Amino acid sequence: MAAAGVDTAIREASQEAGGTADDSQFLTFVLGEELYGVDILRVQEIKGYTAVTKIPNTPSHIKGVLNLRGTIVPIVELRTKFGMPTIEYTAFTVIIVVVVRDKVMGLVVDSVSDVLNIDKKDIQVPPQFGERVDVSFLNGIGKSGDKLVALLDMDRLLSEEDSFGSMATAAA
Repeated sequence: MAAAGVDTAIREASQEAGGTADDSQFLTFVLGEELYGVDILRVQEIKGYTAVTKIPNTPSHIKGVLNLRGTIVPIVELRTKFGMPTIEYTAFTVIIVVVVRDKVMGLVVDSVSDVLNIDKKDIQVPPQFGERVDVSFLNGIGKSGDKLVALLDMDRLLSEEDSFGSMATAAA
């Protein structure tokens, strides 16, 4: 789905409560072969990938910052954050602008997929893989048709260091 089409879907989802009280809406996106979802209410916008300003001495998953209509937005590459190999960006690579703990941040993903309504009964707790594998950043695994979607908990996934702590608020 093109970014403009997803932006329209986000606006429509925000305007109408949509679905039943047992449904939750998620913007889904692709990293590699996997499908991930983020609560639609966390998403501000989707924009095509544009060059970012690099900041020295930041973790490798922090791509830098972007000036988004006067707000300095930290940009996190989710592939690197998840330990996946980096790839060349394509025309489908986008930045999903989300709100995390009252801060605006951007997530670089391979492509956006769709806005899905997932019934709460179709969301299961993430499996436990033992102490060595941290899945605390997952709210659950959702089923949508024959697809499984890893539903991200943005507050746990992105830490204060990812938002540059006080720098993001000072520059805003």
